[in-house]
Amino acid sequence: MHPPASVLMNRLLARARFRHIQVLVQLATLGSVRRTAEAVGMTQPGVTQLLADLERMLEAPLFHRHARGVRPTEACSDVLPFARQMLIGLGASAEAVAARRGLGEGVVRLVASTATVNGLLVRALPAFNEAFPGVQVQLKEAEIDDALLAIARGEVDMVGCREPAVVPQGWQFTALLPDTFVVACSADHPLVRRRSLGWADLAREAWLPAPAGSAARTEFDARTAPLPGELRICQVITRVPAATWSMLRHQRLLTLVPFSVVRHLVESGELAVLRLREPMPFKPLGVLLPVQDASVAAGKLAAFIEQFEAQARKKDKRK
Repeated sequence: MHPPASVLMNRLLARARFRHIQVLVQLATLGSVRRTAEAVGMTQPGVTQLLADLERMLEAPLFHRHARGVRPTEACSDVLPFARQMLIGLGASAEAVAARRGLGEGVVRLVASTATVNGLLVRALPAFNEAFPGVQVQLKEAEIDDALLAIARGEVDMVGCREPAVVPQGWQFTALLPDTFVVACSADHPLVRRRSLGWADLAREAWLPAPAGSAARTEFDARTAPLPGELRICQVITRVPAATWSMLRHQRLLTLVPFSVVRHLVESGELAVLRLREPMPFKPLGVLLPVQDASVAAGKLAAFIEQFEAQARKKDKRK
């Protein structure tokens, strides 16, 4: 009879060590006892012993042994995602404690969407770091679904995102940057010189559309549906921003995207935005913070970004 989950849990709490988890993950990654021993600074018998301990605790084989090394069993594959997450959490905890002891101003675990990174953070973070060098910002890029999961797991102090349809309970969204859809292209595209364009002017151009299912693709399909004839569509479909920008720079292509996504490239002169007569409004970018018990460091960062953007908009209006 197999032991219930509660028994396995109690065994792990009583007998497992972080070293067991490290060895498990390294063995699955490297597929070799020898290479794992070298990676974690142990002897090969030591690695073998830790693995045997873990298999006894779980009462399940975790690796198939073969002549060239080891391969995870199905049981190991079930455990691995959680083991990796434990090591990530351990590393983040060490970073937080080190930052608190060394600098004393705290840590912000920040998850931000691509649009928020490009539209807000690439400009504000360097200035924030200069103003508050004692605050450690741990930035990860993720879209809203993954960010909401991080909130549910308690893995994040602050989220940079577009205004969500539903705000998680106990959190609040503050809009910081209005956004709009734009048509972007290379800085030397012939249409950049035109002062006023309608969609009919773009009907004969070649397009690099966003992937199906994205808000930008939905807007693109709605705007181009009334145009006569068949559009010329580039057959490279990618969610990798760097690949999109490279395609735009090297070919005569147009793409419809939120301005926040290309803002840093337009400001640096690498890309340009066409001057369309029809505006295409989109949801604003901002931050999600806990209503109560938000960390002091996260509050500092959110307030700084808000002030930074307000000053930037004032400067833009003067130009």
